Amino acid sequence: MTNIATLLTGSAAAHGDRIALRHATTALTYAQLDDLTARTAALLQDRGVRPGDRVAVITPNVPHFPIAYYGILRAGAVVVPMNPLLKAPEIAFVLRDAGARTVLTSPMSAAETAEAAAATETDCLVLEPDGFDALLDRIEPAAAVFDAQDTDLAVILYTSGTTGTPKGAELTHRNLLTNTATAVQTLFHVGPGDVLFGGLPLFHAFGQTCGLNTAVAAGATLSLLTRFHPAAALETIHRDAVTVLLGVPTMYAALVHAELPDGFDAPRLRLAVSGGASLPAEVLHGFEQRFGVDVLEGYGLSETSPVAAFNMPDRPRKPGSVGLPVRGVELRLVNEDGTTTGPGEIGEIAIRGENVMAGYHGRPSATAEAIRDGWFHTGDLARVDEDGYYFIVDRAKDVIIRGGYNVYPREVEEVLYKHPAVAEAAVVGIPDPRLGEEIAAVVVLKPGGRATAEEIRDHVKAQVAAYKYPRVVKFTDVLPKGATGKILKRDIVITPTGS
Repeated sequence: MTNIATLLTGSAAAHGDRIALRHATTALTYAQLDDLTARTAALLQDRGVRPGDRVAVITPNVPHFPIAYYGILRAGAVVVPMNPLLKAPEIAFVLRDAGARTVLTSPMSAAETAEAAAATETDCLVLEPDGFDALLDRIEPAAAVFDAQDTDLAVILYTSGTTGTPKGAELTHRNLLTNTATAVQTLFHVGPGDVLFGGLPLFHAFGQTCGLNTAVAAGATLSLLTRFHPAAALETIHRDAVTVLLGVPTMYAALVHAELPDGFDAPRLRLAVSGGASLPAEVLHGFEQRFGVDVLEGYGLSETSPVAAFNMPDRPRKPGSVGLPVRGVELRLVNEDGTTTGPGEIGEIAIRGENVMAGYHGRPSATAEAIRDGWFHTGDLARVDEDGYYFIVDRAKDVIIRGGYNVYPREVEEVLYKHPAVAEAAVVGIPDPRLGEEIAAVVVLKPGGRATAEEIRDHVKAQVAAYKYPRVVKFTDVLPKGATGKILKRDIVITPTGS
């Protein structure tokens, strides 16, 4: 049997009394979580859900997400997770595109979801704690877990839509099970005594595979945080004795600059993992110095379940690198014509392996464009060193062409982060009638930090070629971010009308 839900049933049989989930003052054992998911599966079956049906889940990081997630999978249905901050038209698009039969939603999203469900004629069930829990109490738990095949769909993850309308990446049970096993056994070395930080959104691939499924597969504890805030994160790490911290670069930057609460201690914290975007070297070193734990950076996408490369714990670590291909996965760099790049050249990352999605739901042409000869073309640019370590240069679409020269924003951002007053930075291209594009930097200063646009420009100018430094510098209180905390450059609006 290859159903992902067997991760839970296996841990419930072996570690029934262990805590599976913590959320604020709530704790669920593996036996309790197993029972609740079996009742959810039976409830869905009573509402007409059959194997292969799509069931959407719209809830923040609270225990009802794992309950719904594994309940849907136990019933043989396909999970379609969504951001609880979506509005009705966005929800309706996904429900319609996925062909969802049912949607399970939290109270915070109930009004928007109900509107979308009515527009798409989708069955809607609100996971109101009192009402839903009482409903489950009256349901007899489903006796069996659906016997899924390797190639059966388990989850459809909708991408952020940076190149148009969102696309649903179809992930199979095999995709997710093998990627989870790799994380448990070779990347994080997680066991029943571990406590994983659950501040990454569970509707996203990173939080779902590396947080939820990894914790459950190992019989470990996942300590959920509904919405990331540095003070709340530090409280969770201290209170629950977190051993493995999972985060994206903006989370690490926030923790580096956050005030430590009185009595804060993290004696069991042994590993920090970063993914989702490139981690600036200054942030990595700042976190390690402050918390005394190594940060291992990895790389992946929704379409790759997600982990494709990682700085292995038993191999030398290279700061700035996303590491080596993980078990069961191959990486290579290719030119625009599909040929492999030469030594030291920058190319697009292509991925082949057990983690690559089945395709984009209902979009055969997009699938054929992305997966060619078995290789998934990521759109990310990188270089590889003599030891096989990969270094992300940038997204292909983010490269700025200034006067015929390619400028990679990440290189400039790394220099910006070295300025003592800079907390966060993003570099983007803006239209220029003479050069085609000009370099612009948007900067968030540290609390109490002071710097002028001219000082920022001079700082970068002294460390990069003349065509690379930002002629335009803007200051802001906050940069736009997505649900995972990733900086959204597409939402940055800036004009070259001064500094």
